Amino acid sequence: MNTQVVSLKEHIPHRSQAMAHKDFGHILIEDVEIVFGKGASANQAVTKTSLDIKPGEFVCILGPSGCGKSTLLNSIAGYVSPSSGTVFIDGKPVKEPGPDRGMVFQQYSLFPWKTIRDNIAFGPKVAGRTNIECSSIANTFLEMVGLSKFADKYPAELSGGMQQRVGIARALANYPSVLLMDEPFGALDAQTRLMMQENLLSIWSEFGITVVFVTHDVDEAIFLADRVLIMSASPGSVIDDLHVTLPRPRDPAMATGSEFMALKKICLDQIRSESLKSFEQQNR
Repeated sequence: MNTQVVSLKEHIPHRSQAMAHKDFGHILIEDVEIVFGKGASANQAVTKTSLDIKPGEFVCILGPSGCGKSTLLNSIAGYVSPSSGTVFIDGKPVKEPGPDRGMVFQQYSLFPWKTIRDNIAFGPKVAGRTNIECSSIANTFLEMVGLSKFADKYPAELSGGMQQRVGIARALANYPSVLLMDEPFGALDAQTRLMMQENLLSIWSEFGITVVFVTHDVDEAIFLADRVLIMSASPGSVIDDLHVTLPRPRDPAMATGSEFMALKKICLDQIRSESLKSFEQQNR
C-alpha cells in the first residue's frame, strides 16, 4: 500500500480560510447532557460534560463499550442534539451538520454506484462548485491519498484500507476545519491499520486541521493524539484528560518507550475500572 502523502501547498488552489489559519476548528462543549427517550424508558448516554479542544489539536476519545463516545462525537457533528448544554464550533452553536465538519465512519459509507473520483467530488458538487473545480479537488485528494490510478474504479473494486482512504479524502474535500472520526480503522488488519495511522498523521500535519478520533485501541490513541480523553462507564463523561508529549513526527518504535508504556498503563487501568463498573451495572 502506498502511504506517501504529497505536499498540498502546490496542489490546493481552493484552500479555504479554515485551512489557511489555525484560528479555526475550535470546539467548545459546555455542560452537555444527552438523553434518548423519555420517562421510564429514557436512557442517558452522556452526563454533564465540558471540553475545550483548541484549533489544530488531535484528540482521541477512549472508554468502555457503550460509554457514549460515538454519541458525544455525533453531537459535535450535529447528528445528535444535546438534551441540555451546547456544542460550539468557532463560537457558533452546533444546530445541524455542516461543511465545517467532515465525518469518517468505521463503515466506509461510500456511494457504491459512483466512481472513486465522483465519491470525492460529491461534497464540492453539493456545495456548488463548478464541474472543473470538483474534478480538480477530486484529483488533488486522490493524489494525496495515493489512489490516482484508481480514480475510475468503484468502491467494491478496492480493499478495505483503500476504501477508507477514499472516505478520508471525501471528508476533507470540502476543506472542513474539523475532522471527526468514529473508529475509522477498526475493521482493518493490524498492518494496514498502522499504515493508515501514519498516513492520517501526515495529512493532519499538512492541513493543521482539528481531529477528534474515537477508538477502542489504546495504542492507537496514544500514537495519534495530542490529548487522550477517557470516558466513564455509561452515562459517559470525561474523567481524565491525558496530554501526550511524545515528539512528532511519531514513529511506531515509540510504542516500546517508557513514556508510551506509562500512558498506556494509565489508560488501561482506568478503562478496566470503568468496564467493571459497566459490567456490574448490567448485572444488577
